[in-house]
Amino acid sequence: MEILHIYHTNDLHSHFEHWPTISSLLTERRKWHEQAGDEVLVFDIGDHMDRWHPFSDATRGKGNCRLLNEAGYDAVTIGNNEGITLSYEDLDIMYEKANFKVLAANLYRQDGKRPEWAIPSAMYITRTGTRIGVIGLTVFFEHFYELLGWKLTEPFNELKNVLKELRGKTDIIILLSHLGIHDDEAIARHFPEIDVILGGHTHHLLHEGKEIGNCLLAAAGKHGLFAGHITLAIDTGTKKLAGKKAILYDVNDLPAPMDEKEQIDRLYSAGKSLLEDSVINLPIALPADHFKDSRLTGLLCQGLKQWCDADCALVNAGLLLDGLPAGTVTHFDLLSICPHPINPCTVELTGAELKEVLLQSRDEKWPHMQIKGLGFRGTVMGKMIYDGIEFKRELPAAEGINIMGAPLDIEKRYKLAIPDMFTFGRFFPEIFRAKKKHYWFPEFLRDVLKWKILQEFGEG
Repeated sequence: MEILHIYHTNDLHSHFEHWPTISSLLTERRKWHEQAGDEVLVFDIGDHMDRWHPFSDATRGKGNCRLLNEAGYDAVTIGNNEGITLSYEDLDIMYEKANFKVLAANLYRQDGKRPEWAIPSAMYITRTGTRIGVIGLTVFFEHFYELLGWKLTEPFNELKNVLKELRGKTDIIILLSHLGIHDDEAIARHFPEIDVILGGHTHHLLHEGKEIGNCLLAAAGKHGLFAGHITLAIDTGTKKLAGKKAILYDVNDLPAPMDEKEQIDRLYSAGKSLLEDSVINLPIALPADHFKDSRLTGLLCQGLKQWCDADCALVNAGLLLDGLPAGTVTHFDLLSICPHPINPCTVELTGAELKEVLLQSRDEKWPHMQIKGLGFRGTVMGKMIYDGIEFKRELPAAEGINIMGAPLDIEKRYKLAIPDMFTFGRFFPEIFRAKKKHYWFPEFLRDVLKWKILQEFGEG
């Protein structure tokens, strides 16, 4: 009987608080298993990088690549944070020094060729000759990749193609899937030739795995709180699986390196130092407030409207975590107050639809609403801030709303500038259903804020 140990992580999102412990676990376990004569593979299932952290933002993910090298990873797939929060050029060079394979079967350049740094699958052959085929897929955010200059193909169709190519060439097939739990379950049901699916994207936890048919699903949640370990027993004669087991390690229960805090602090300090270049010398302080109108949030809203050439704009004050003091403002300061990987967006609405959105935006539930996900890296939604929009009454109706100084016309079509998270379905039904949306990539809201501050106060 041959034993294969598979360790896996997913959706770290640059939460390096536990990374030294995870890295130590992986390097020590590899030595331990290899000394025992067992096989070891280590995989990451995407979103290791998140640009809220200065180390990842400053290095554009190259620092994350270095950490994966140091921990001895064999292969990774990319998540949406690697794929669509970096410019085309930055993603294209992020993995140039990788000592591991990048598996992304459904990622192509616009000309239909694969990027040189990514391959659809990899083959690992054990000492006894067992052939392990590993495939990588990333979530199908086709439109966003297209805006950045990439071409993304439908993952189920791509999986069929890769499995066809691997037919007869492998004994065990493992899928690295940054698709989410629902797609993973569907794949397990429809592709019985896959033995193991290592999942991510939806931050799901499978403490002892989940079996669907002959397939074992595994996933380790988010933010490095858990690390996964799968043990496969393989009959050396038939090359068939004789047993499989999945467990998760709570990283808080693992022994941490003596210098854990120093390692974590070094990553933060390294990123901060790279972002300390001056953006502007502000003549006055620009305060921000989650629950009332403020100068800085007003500038963000005005800048968003101008950047997008829109009729009006709507942002939530919770997007700015703090204000800016008078004096030197650096790129680190802008990241600190606006860490979200959220892009500018416009949506085209009729006057009647815009009226409904604006009425909903006045609901008292918004300011203290706790928000997680959708690119938002703050805590609360905050007060809604407007530009080009004026409410003439305390409880507005269509005739009580002015757009660009004129009464709202329910028949007219308007272009509303918003943070892109408003388009993802949780907040405003009219925005979610709108057919005409335009996203700006790769610019984030902090890029818009920087542009507006420079416009307002000069480049001194």
